[in-house]
Amino acid sequence: MDERVREHAEVLVDWSARVEAGDDVVVSVGPDAHELAVAVAEKLGERGANLCTTYSSGEIERAYLRAHDEEFDDGADHELALFENADVYLSLGGARNTSATADVPSETRQAQRRARQDVREARFDTRWVSTVHPTRSLAQQANMSYEEYQEFAYDAISRDWESLADEMGNLKELLDEGEEVRLVSSGTDLTMRIDDRTAVNSAASVAYDSHNLPSGEVFTAPYATDGTVTFDVPMTLNGETVRDVRLEFSDGEVVDHAAEQGADVVDEILETDDGASRLGELGIGMNRGIDRYTDNILFDEKMGDTVHLAVGRAYDACLPVGESGNESAVHVDMITDVSEDSRLEIDGEVVQRNGLFRWENGFSE
Repeated sequence: MDERVREHAEVLVDWSARVEAGDDVVVSVGPDAHELAVAVAEKLGERGANLCTTYSSGEIERAYLRAHDEEFDDGADHELALFENADVYLSLGGARNTSATADVPSETRQAQRRARQDVREARFDTRWVSTVHPTRSLAQQANMSYEEYQEFAYDAISRDWESLADEMGNLKELLDEGEEVRLVSSGTDLTMRIDDRTAVNSAASVAYDSHNLPSGEVFTAPYATDGTVTFDVPMTLNGETVRDVRLEFSDGEVVDHAAEQGADVVDEILETDDGASRLGELGIGMNRGIDRYTDNILFDEKMGDTVHLAVGRAYDACLPVGESGNESAVHVDMITDVSEDSRLEIDGEVVQRNGLFRWENGFSE
């Protein structure tokens, strides 16, 4: 086995999920993530955790959803029970076809999302972490050779996470103390309130309220959004390519939207429920180990020189205790490149210009 796979498993179990002896762990395994799953299982056995594995396949999901009658309301109790009794959930992505569910009717997808909301909430109550095993399908999607993609992925995953957490703490402090964020770039002039919110220093560990590996972002839960934002980084949503999405907000809600490609997908997402047309997240990428777009949101949203916004569900970690933020059956991230002709302001002070933060060399007011 490639030692990088063992290192990936070690980071996931030890740093990211903080698995302890006796933990009940559910591991979801993608079709081509077998090798990583073997390494993770070995680490869990060494730790004395209890392992339950499930299989996650887009092709199986497609077959099920296309045959279903869309009456999902009472069909998820067994899955709910699994997560209600789990301490840790690890998702090991590794799809053979990243567009396997592209021809599932949007109404079916929406109905399933709504019906499984309790399952998602139970999963979010665990120490959950999502990661991916570098696969040939992901390399192809990123327009890279398999070997090149492996190098890219492991550079992003095997970081000095403690050092990066210290650097990201600078931005967390600014966001925690701030009241309003303004993002300005080509096609974007957007303001968001962030007072009474807690930013998450997403350093790839549940100890930081962070649930992705790789990670490397600082995010919060904005509200009272006004203005326009353009997402110029192409991405695959619901199995279809989406590019150059423009959202116009007024009083926190999307009032107009368009896309150069994939407009029907954006329509589907925003129409899922009432919360799907409001923001649930403002995230700022800070992982310099991710140096190119790969059409994989797990990596792309963490890239330095990017800002992403998610419509839909807000994460509880950003909210005051007892307060509910934006609620939705979806949480869909979209990305804008801020490497040129851009600035990020907090309470009128520029903290990032053209991708550089004010504590980095080369930053200019």
